[in-house]
Amino acid sequence: MVFTLNQKLKKAGSGLLLCSLSFASLAVQAADNINVTYAGSMGVVMDKYLGPTFAKAQKLNYQGQGQGAYGMANLLASKKVVADVFVSITPGPIDVLKKAGLVDTSVPVASTSMVIAYNPKGKFAQQFAAIKDHQAGAKPWWQVLQTPGLHFGRTDAATDPQGQNIIFTMMLAEKYYQQPGLAKKVLGEVNNPQQVLAEGGLLTRLEAGQVDAASGYESATRSAKLPYIALPDEINLSNPEMSAKWYDTVSFAVKDHNGKDQTLHTQPLVFYAAVLKNAPNPVAAKRFVAFMQSAEGQKIFQENGYDKPKGHDF
Repeated sequence: MVFTLNQKLKKAGSGLLLCSLSFASLAVQAADNINVTYAGSMGVVMDKYLGPTFAKAQKLNYQGQGQGAYGMANLLASKKVVADVFVSITPGPIDVLKKAGLVDTSVPVASTSMVIAYNPKGKFAQQFAAIKDHQAGAKPWWQVLQTPGLHFGRTDAATDPQGQNIIFTMMLAEKYYQQPGLAKKVLGEVNNPQQVLAEGGLLTRLEAGQVDAASGYESATRSAKLPYIALPDEINLSNPEMSAKWYDTVSFAVKDHNGKDQTLHTQPLVFYAAVLKNAPNPVAAKRFVAFMQSAEGQKIFQENGYDKPKGHDF
């Protein structure tokens, strides 16, 4: 078939028009959505409260996606996932995005501490409840966790800060309670497959009785309305003032996503929010971060078990 020059130009113009309309449609669609990625432990506060509340006020569609914070940061850095906002626990995952050129700065929006959550209907519930209520004669929590047959759950230290933090907590507990070998007795190896579970489903598995006790952030555990053992500041990683002289005395090694050995150090349990440079809707992204910092946003955080933000912009 032979086309005249005018026909070819008309055809080309038609293609450009369709292309322009397609890009315009994508732009409109992006302007209607707010896409938030977050540390998996934040599922309840993000998807039930902060996200929907913001979206309703701004007349937007909220889309949330949670995963272990390092795993999510790597997906964003490789652009396998594209989002407007990323909310991390600890500054480490934010640093991944800074190195990828996707983030300039992040702001603290909340904080939390490490706890030991337990199944209120499980076979060890009575022992944990006795500890929680400070009953006379109750065994120490770290002794109960060493009971044969008790199934403890935690997340992957290679991809999730919580998986790292429970190891730090046990290492600090070993020193604090002067119990040599405590960490290994409770956790086994760093990557113990009998304990390591996906972060987003860890507390769900606990509630369902698939594990008897689990590592947890106080924020997520309270959001899920599960009972837990509060831990002293010396081991719960909540007090930035203890970092230099106490928390930083422990470290351990894992293999990173490239298979190389990486030595990990403690970081403050602060939630940081950042607008991504490739955000489809940067205007909404900035507003969402501001909303989390606002009085209304802070109230929602506190109602769901989160503490006030600590520290400075990162």
